[in-house]
Amino acid sequence: MEHSTIAAIATAPGAGGIAVVRLSGPESYAVAAKVFCPANPAKRVEDAKGYTALFGHFMEGEEAFDEGVALFFRAPHSYTGEDVVELSCHGGSAVARRLVESCIAAGAAPAAPGEYTRRAFLNGKLGLTQAEAVMDLISADGRQGAALANASLNGALAKKIGAEKDVLTALQAHLTAWVDFPEEDVPALGDAQLVSTLTAVKEELDTLIRNYDAGAVLREGVDCAIVGRPNAGKSTLLNLLAGFDRAIVTPVAGTTRDVVEQAVRLGDIRLNLFDTAGLRETEDAIEAEGIRRSWKKLDEAGLVLAVFDAAQPLTDADLEIAHRCQNRPALAILNKEDLADSTENAAQTLQPYFKKVITLCAKEADSLQPLTDAVAELLGTAQLDPGAAQLCSARQFAAATRARDALAEAIAARQNGFGLDAAAVCLTDALQALFDLTGENASDATIEEVFETFCVGK
Repeated sequence: MEHSTIAAIATAPGAGGIAVVRLSGPESYAVAAKVFCPANPAKRVEDAKGYTALFGHFMEGEEAFDEGVALFFRAPHSYTGEDVVELSCHGGSAVARRLVESCIAAGAAPAAPGEYTRRAFLNGKLGLTQAEAVMDLISADGRQGAALANASLNGALAKKIGAEKDVLTALQAHLTAWVDFPEEDVPALGDAQLVSTLTAVKEELDTLIRNYDAGAVLREGVDCAIVGRPNAGKSTLLNLLAGFDRAIVTPVAGTTRDVVEQAVRLGDIRLNLFDTAGLRETEDAIEAEGIRRSWKKLDEAGLVLAVFDAAQPLTDADLEIAHRCQNRPALAILNKEDLADSTENAAQTLQPYFKKVITLCAKEADSLQPLTDAVAELLGTAQLDPGAAQLCSARQFAAATRARDALAEAIAARQNGFGLDAAAVCLTDALQALFDLTGENASDATIEEVFETFCVGK
């Protein structure tokens, strides 16, 4: 099937100016010749050179049902490395679907999800880490997340891992020669040099692993729970973040009785917000269930915004919330600073329980920027270099972690007096993990794992 010619719509569904149907495979030109008739009778699809375009009509049998443009790419100079023809018709599901059906009737097979990028990988046009970056770039809805994906697509991660593999391969070759060919007088590798080299590579992997969570936040967003006592300003904060009155705000305690959900963008981060019921003792069964769900959301969230009323002294209920936020990715927000005489004492009390404490007035739009900066700092996205190498999938993260751990074992082996052969075994494990990361010896199962999340047409 890998050598068949495939067809699929490569653009998003729905009405639009144009839709693109992509053909890829050895019969792409032959299929295109059956469904596309150039307006210039002197032109033939079969003779079209790569990187050229023709205007004409799309045909089903003898009937022309649309006009558009055909773009031609000759192997190996195409996205997939095969002959490719991209047919641009007028947007709209009916026309594009009819064009795909015409291509299938002319001999093409329907493309599976991710099949174009899979062929690009199998034909050596993309590495596995670059292929994984394709879907990240497609799904990115923030500038910094798109920049991270673009850096990976351009090979930043592959180059970084390649450089570390070269260092470890040279080290492995030296160790192997020293262990296996003692009669050749191979110079021994000093402990200081060995440990120094292994430590340097391990630190590079540590940096990639440490930045993984922040990169995932930019790519995927984060579930964010807004918690606090009744009337602390949780719903007002939600409305500030949403940009409209998403939640009802009244001075009556218990107004929010269930979890209110809203997706918003805060700077470069998408927050999946959950405004929770005010946390307090209550005899109301419905409100009590809402409070139970609030505590559950606090425990599950990747980010907690804990709101406190700066105009009132901290209560035992506030301190219980603070205790629950300890060792969590939580930001304390002293709200209603416009009504408070001073927030210094409250900030000092809350400081031990939170990564950061800020003061603001959730009714004021000017409060949005300091909140944006605080969240970016807390989640680590403010420190990310968008052009640097980043791990962009759980598969890559797991492989990098295995490599890092194997290097740590190699270092420990030498420091604990074990022979060089023990360090060599750990070094081999580290290299194997890095080869798994880049996909140079990827199994069919790994390839399936990578491409199962792709959309059809890419």
